[in-house]
Amino acid sequence: MSKKKDSNIITSGTRKRSVARVTLKEGKGMIRMNGQAIDSFGTDLLRMKIKEPLILLGDLANKVHIDINVCGGGVMSQAEAARLAMCRALAEFGGEKVRKILYDYDRSFLVADIRRKEVCKPNDSKARAKRQKSYR
Repeated sequence: MSKKKDSNIITSGTRKRSVARVTLKEGKGMIRMNGQAIDSFGTDLLRMKIKEPLILLGDLANKVHIDINVCGGGVMSQAEAARLAMCRALAEFGGEKVRKILYDYDRSFLVADIRRKEVCKPNDSKARAKRQKSYR
């Protein structure tokens, strides 16, 4: 699918409390997260989680410039939100063929995980913990 040179693709992805917004345009394979290079973000595991779809797609990763803006939540949920938003942008950029490759490899690349933290119940300290009973 051919795109105009100046067209930007803007997508978003969420995971728990994290929200990631991605701007994708044609470029030379640069990935920035919150204004810094991706290599300075988090640990090796988090960087690998974010780069996994780029490794899967191969040469398409060298044709795009990706800016990721992520906020809220913890570092793992930020990485997963960034990966979701990036995969959605790559699928829109690459067309149906790229979408099928990503979806067949892992459904969570394109579909959000909607699970949230369970809320605390009234008169209890935690979501599942019950009050202790005293028998004496």
